[in-house]
Amino acid sequence: MLARFFARYPTQIKYIVGNEVAERFTFYGMRSILLVYATQYLLMGKEEATSDIHIFFALVYFFPLIGGLISDLCWGKYRTIMALSLVYIVGCLVVALVPSVLGMKIGLLLIAIGSGGIKPCVSANVGDQFKEDQKDRMREIFNIFYFTINFGSFFASLLIPILLAKFNPTVAFMAPAILMMLATFIFWLGRHQYVRIPPTGFNRHGMLFVLWSAIKNFKRRPGPKLLDGALVDHRPQDLNAVRAVFRIMGIFLLVSCFWALFDQHSSTWITQASKMNGVIGPWAILPAQTVSMNPILVMILIPIFVKFIYPGVEKLGIHITPLRKMSAGMVLAAVAFLEVTIIEYGLSQGMRLHMLWQFLPYLTLTMAEVMVSVTGLEFAYTQAPPSMKSTIMSLWLLTTVLGNLITATMAKGVFTILPGVSPETNFFAFFTLLMLIFAGCFIVASIFYRPVKFSQE
Repeated sequence: MLARFFARYPTQIKYIVGNEVAERFTFYGMRSILLVYATQYLLMGKEEATSDIHIFFALVYFFPLIGGLISDLCWGKYRTIMALSLVYIVGCLVVALVPSVLGMKIGLLLIAIGSGGIKPCVSANVGDQFKEDQKDRMREIFNIFYFTINFGSFFASLLIPILLAKFNPTVAFMAPAILMMLATFIFWLGRHQYVRIPPTGFNRHGMLFVLWSAIKNFKRRPGPKLLDGALVDHRPQDLNAVRAVFRIMGIFLLVSCFWALFDQHSSTWITQASKMNGVIGPWAILPAQTVSMNPILVMILIPIFVKFIYPGVEKLGIHITPLRKMSAGMVLAAVAFLEVTIIEYGLSQGMRLHMLWQFLPYLTLTMAEVMVSVTGLEFAYTQAPPSMKSTIMSLWLLTTVLGNLITATMAKGVFTILPGVSPETNFFAFFTLLMLIFAGCFIVASIFYRPVKFSQE
């Protein structure tokens, strides 16, 4: 059946998809037990562990910039993926085989370099395998890619916490390490079939070159605007492209707060789940397994939104735009944190709550993810000038970096929002208020933003 399915696509695609399934299982499986491992086995403080984990998340989304540069300038996509996959494997082995705080930090740094570095290359490598007359099938494969990410995440989040509970951290972390070895081997199998696009080198009319030219020629600029000095070395359309980037950066900056909240479902929400009852009949849910609610909800909610919710809202006479979707999603993220704030307050008052209470905030947060994350990728791509698409996509990834740095900083102490409640309740209340402020600013900014149609050039 699988052979018949993949027969519709270039023969090498099966290796790329197989690699993606195994690699995503590795990443999300390892990620699901990090907080439990750090606090219960390495005996790190909850605040320090939360901060370190979010710094790791930030690095995972920073290193795509480095991986993309290496691929474009010298190695190309295939060599970059292979080399950084080996770094990834070493990082997994260090975490598994060096049971110490230092071992965990070194291992996570190597994983961030490997996982983050290959991130921009893998999806671009998929596109390289299709010819011009195969664009429809290419869209199908990208949908399959998004499904495999959540497929791997769901099963990894269910299975790896069981290995940690039943055996020990070495066994639990070795399983993702072995899967990453398998992922690299699967990718290597297709080495003779891949279409390999040579490195492109620097774009001499890219954003950094235009900005440097504007600074260098500022005093003798031929026009009144700040960037007009760059006209000495660049074309007017190059300046317009950079101006478009700056307009989008303001929108992206406000989105960063969403990631400060979203990635906490792999850290502070697990901490909350550990205080709750997880017994359902003969089964017991492990706190780290609650994370699996997110990927399964993503797979369910995306078709519901596309086929029913968005068309239903349009029928009410409300025109749906990417920025309106994202605005609603950011408000929903604040609602999700209001829900976990209420749960945390109940726990602090001695209430015995079941883990299933977290289903409501997970549902709300995943709805927010569908409206912000998926839509944000569409917005970033369509609003990027043709010459700046890679720059814009890099900036989109940096919103996740900034968001996780916010959480890493705030994990060590936040402002008092609700006097007289537990620190944990106050922590969630702080992020609820912060998200509401950012969502309000985003709504105002989206009202004044005028979409462009660069993608049609």
